[in-house]
Amino acid sequence: MPLPEEVAQDPAPGAGKAEEALLVAVLGAIERGLLVMVALLTLAATAIEIWSIAMRWSVNLGDILLMFLYTEVIAMVAVFYTGKGLPFVYPIFIAITALARLIVLQGKDMDPQNIVLEASAILLLSVAAVVLLRLARR
Repeated sequence: MPLPEEVAQDPAPGAGKAEEALLVAVLGAIERGLLVMVALLTLAATAIEIWSIAMRWSVNLGDILLMFLYTEVIAMVAVFYTGKGLPFVYPIFIAITALARLIVLQGKDMDPQNIVLEASAILLLSVAAVVLLRLARR
C-alpha cells in the first residue's frame, strides 16, 4: 500500500513539463479556432440582419442595438485573440446592450417592476465595468 508521500510525488518528473506544454499548445489552438468560428458566425448573423433590414426597407431601434451586440462580440473576439485589453469587460458590455435591447423591444408590454429590475441590472453591470476598468489602470 503506497504511503501518502509516495502518492503525492510525480512518478516521471521530466514528462510533466512536456505534457503541460503540449496541453497548453493544444488548448490554445482550440481556443483560437473557436474564436475564429465565433467571429465567422457573428459576421454571418450580421449579414443576415442587414439583408433583413434591406428587404423591409426600414430600420428600428432594436435593429441598431442588435448591430451593437454584433459589433461588441467582434470586438471581444479581437481582444481575446490579440491579448490586448481587458477581455472580461466585453461580456459586461454585451450584457448591458442585450438588457437595453430587451427593455426597448418589450418595454410597452413588460411589467414596470421588471423594467426597474432590468434597469438595475444595467446599473450594476455598469458599475462593475467602471470598477474593473479603473482597477486595470493601476
